[in-house]
Amino acid sequence: MVRILTVCGNGLGSSFACQMAIESVLKKLDVSCKLDHDGVSSVAGTARNFDMIVAAENFKTQIERYDTGLPCVYLKRLVDKHEIEEKLVAVLKEMGEL
Repeated sequence: MVRILTVCGNGLGSSFACQMAIESVLKKLDVSCKLDHDGVSSVAGTARNFDMIVAAENFKTQIERYDTGLPCVYLKRLVDKHEIEEKLVAVLKEMGEL
């Protein structure tokens, strides 16, 4: 099971929409997952409970500052299932989940 944290500015709307899009993509790929969403300011504290972080590209600098050690996927569009699949498949293969 892959645990994924989706991140946006406040951890409410955008990250939740991204979470739902990822759930749809992973269901299609038959990958077992557990997802949650949070705000970018909470990443340092919550990241330890996850295997991967997914966020919009504009949060890359902030998230990299936290040095979580987790693979991070940065998206141009948080609900673009094609982009999500393309970028997550590469990371999931590296993790041995696909």
